[in-house]
Amino acid sequence: MSGRDERGSGLIELVWLTLILIVPLIYVVLTVFSVQRGALATGAAARAAGRAYALAPSDQAGAARARAAALQALSDQGQTSDGWSLEVSCTPHPQACHEGGSVITVVVHTQVGLPLLPTLLGVGGGAIRLDATSTVPVGEYQAVTGVAPG
Repeated sequence: MSGRDERGSGLIELVWLTLILIVPLIYVVLTVFSVQRGALATGAAARAAGRAYALAPSDQAGAARARAAALQALSDQGQTSDGWSLEVSCTPHPQACHEGGSVITVVVHTQVGLPLLPTLLGVGGGAIRLDATSTVPVGEYQAVTGVAPG
């Protein structure tokens, strides 16, 4: 016969198992959800910026509209407005994106902070960098406004 009383040891084992297995698993799930939300927001921002740039009447207006559209798409998904950038390039006419036959390429760079790291570790928690690209072709034939037929 054993002289030790084993009552209550199951509860202690359950607490340790929870701390060792469940807490890290919950953190990994929260991190995956946060990164996925950021990836969806970055993709939506790139698509919206590409469309806004292509539909603008000029390259200057396109740049402003693309930036506003990307910012709106990011904020719709709950992403902060700091720590992101937007790049626009055009081929084969780099200086005239709205010419017929051009292809507008928009790249959005964002960062997603890892959950709870800034709170737990102090200053400068970890972040994951996300990039999304959208390509919008400009039609070869475009309507000309303000010209009288004839």
